[in-house]
Amino acid sequence: MKKILLFTQIFLFSSGLIVHAQTAIEIVMKSDDLMQGKSAISTMTMEIVRPTWKRSVTFKNWGKGRELSLTLITAPARDKDQSFLKIKNEMWSWNPSINRIIKLPPSMLSQGWMGSDYTNDDILKESSIVYDYNHKILKEEDYLGYKCYVIEFMPKADAAVVWGKIVAYITKGSYFNLKSEFYDEEGVLVKTHLSSNIKKMDDREIPTYMEIIPADNPGNKTIVTIDQIDFDVDIQDNFFSQQNMKRVR
Repeated sequence: MKKILLFTQIFLFSSGLIVHAQTAIEIVMKSDDLMQGKSAISTMTMEIVRPTWKRSVTFKNWGKGRELSLTLITAPARDKDQSFLKIKNEMWSWNPSINRIIKLPPSMLSQGWMGSDYTNDDILKESSIVYDYNHKILKEEDYLGYKCYVIEFMPKADAAVVWGKIVAYITKGSYFNLKSEFYDEEGVLVKTHLSSNIKKMDDREIPTYMEIIPADNPGNKTIVTIDQIDFDVDIQDNFFSQQNMKRVR
């Protein structure tokens, strides 16, 4: 019997039928890579929703990895040609109406980008969800018709992060992050990110509709729609410069 069992194990390994059980960090990295690629050029529309008004902003973004990003506002007219540059953990804005490049100080990091529910700190600390947290699969659960891993992110002891905990719902096999809940250090829910409307974009399927919903402001939300995106585009590092903030189109 033991010989039969040993032979069966050898056969399964050699034929590739035994599948490696994925760890939480592997799932998070695959989900992160799906939305980023090595580089990307995208056009997006952001709608800021408030109980008594709405405002729409369109923009183009060039990104390389998680540390280089340049964003150009294309509408509305009053904000057109304003640009934002991110290099690692630093961020600058260029406003053509005052002809100045301004480095964002720490006091501005908690403010909403372009008045939205997406903060400047969210933009700067995007990579931290992979590197600054310990990840644990809590359970598997059906969500929006998908079988999902429910993964808990707990900050590492030496990590300079805002969140006390994040809980994400990532689909099995396709790695769509359909829902992320962000909690403060007291365990109170601060905001929720929801993703949906899966579409083929360039060489992959991704969620193209995102909602950011703050927990303490009923009726407030920010909706981001990906209109077009091209992945793994050749972008040189020197494209991401303060000089290019003024001339990029």
